[in-house]
Amino acid sequence: MNRRPRRNRVSAAVRGMTQETQLSLAQLVQPIFLQDGLGIQQEIASLPGTFRFSPDMALQEIASCLQLGITNFILFPAVAAHLKDKIATHSYHPDNFYLKAAANIKRHFPEVCLISDVAMDPYSSDGHDGYVKGGKIHNDETLPILAKMAIAQAEAGFDILGPSDMMDGRVGAIRQALDEAGFTETGIMAYTAKYASAFYGPFREALDSAPREQADVPKDKKPYQMNPANRREALIEAELDTAEGADFLMVKPALHYLDVIQTLKTNFELPIAAYHVSGECAMLLAACQRGWLDFHTAMPETLLSIRRAGADVIITYFAKDFARISS
Repeated sequence: MNRRPRRNRVSAAVRGMTQETQLSLAQLVQPIFLQDGLGIQQEIASLPGTFRFSPDMALQEIASCLQLGITNFILFPAVAAHLKDKIATHSYHPDNFYLKAAANIKRHFPEVCLISDVAMDPYSSDGHDGYVKGGKIHNDETLPILAKMAIAQAEAGFDILGPSDMMDGRVGAIRQALDEAGFTETGIMAYTAKYASAFYGPFREALDSAPREQADVPKDKKPYQMNPANRREALIEAELDTAEGADFLMVKPALHYLDVIQTLKTNFELPIAAYHVSGECAMLLAACQRGWLDFHTAMPETLLSIRRAGADVIITYFAKDFARISS
């Protein structure tokens, strides 16, 4: 045999030289759930090892992540019910603990990259990403709300804003609002292909952000999140987000949509982000807890598959675990 592929697998050193896909901590983003208060570190039952932190405890968590080499964070707010209303006014209120927490994090750790969540659902009394009226989601009436939210987040010090709402035209509306307010260097990580997935359960538990069970409220988010059966539609969304000024294009979920990640990577020059969502992580954790899989080998392989599909950035609840294993 003139060709023996096994020669390039003969030792760890040779395998390292011939490894095609590299995954580094610089490409990972650690999600952090925030809630108002002091001294709070509450584990999320459906996602063991992930917690809701009060702002003071979040500082400690970020400090521990930095020691491991993690520098990128995406923050999500768990908002008290009495602060929610139909137009998400608390999202841009000066007393919003989420905005204050972000500003405080940047004061303590100016070197970190903070990514926000731009959507109505954490602040909406209806639990939807858009404005609900007459039993429908009203796209264009949502955009000014998102623009106000985006400016407030940029003022708080977020480096990159993450519109996760899937309203048409929201990237352009946010980009225009940011530029007019002088935030020309604030980036936008567009949730370009966000699917109406069954794998968001633990996340919604963490934030209490599921749609409300009311007669005049749509029962799910299918009227604006993408159909899991569609891949080519992601090209349309990506083309629009690129034209409207996005700096990153995101696919969510990641693991069940590797083909979509590869499609966007092949057709667009912007960095591709992928969100390894809570349900995907919870499944792996459950299998490992039952002894059916080994976490220390299955978890890195999972992240590597997302990277191999074409993701330049991976948001994952396993960022700290990967950092510990790879150190």
